[in-house]
Amino acid sequence: MRKRLEGLANRTSGRLLRAALATLVLSAGQAWAAPAPLRFSIAESWAMPLVDVENGQPTQGILLDMMKSLAKQVGSPAEFYVIPRKRLQQAMENGHIDVRCYAAQSWLPNLSGDYIWSLPLVEQRDVLVARNGDNDRVDIATLKGEKVGTVLGFFYPGLQARFEAGAVQRDDARNQEQVLQKLLAGRYRYGASNQLTLNWLNHQLPPEERMHEVAVIQDLELGCYVRNDPDVPVQRILRTLLRMKMSGEIDGLVRKYNGVPVGE
Repeated sequence: MRKRLEGLANRTSGRLLRAALATLVLSAGQAWAAPAPLRFSIAESWAMPLVDVENGQPTQGILLDMMKSLAKQVGSPAEFYVIPRKRLQQAMENGHIDVRCYAAQSWLPNLSGDYIWSLPLVEQRDVLVARNGDNDRVDIATLKGEKVGTVLGFFYPGLQARFEAGAVQRDDARNQEQVLQKLLAGRYRYGASNQLTLNWLNHQLPPEERMHEVAVIQDLELGCYVRNDPDVPVQRILRTLLRMKMSGEIDGLVRKYNGVPVGE
């Protein structure tokens, strides 16, 4: 009797051990098969309708929706990291970020072959903005004696010659919305803004307070670039971005948040 009980106990222990091992192997296999997250950068200087950041995390906006859709279609979870503009490229070089979007090749002319660019995805127009009532058009080439509201770390080719000559001074703010808020408060006569954020903020103001464009600073074609690493599905990302652009998905996001037809 005792031997039969010992045998039964041994068989039961063996079954439990095999079941535990099977569960462990299955869990390990599932973990091994799970795709690595795609890590996206969020520039601290962005404002709506590009992205809204609350408590250090993006909550809504054109670029957030675009990146979430990209990750879903690629088949990877998405992770987002809010980073100061001047540290964005360093984060890519350190391998902390896989994809940076809303960037222009002209900003990074010496980028190495360790990164691959998408096609242009979004058009950005940067404009010189004045308050309502200050209606005179401005010739940027002759602008002088003014402070211009700018985003910290952002390069404005159309204004750079005036900055370097000392004819115009930068007044930097942390993000694009702050530039326009300071303009509304009368901190300076002109501010530099992308057209999307100008439209977004103007839609929230009564007509008599709305700001308006007095000069075009530059037109840019912006896309994404991807860290060329064996662990990153580079070609799948680029093909997906192409499909999102050609299908009208990205332009649809711009219309959704901007409230005006794309290209206007």
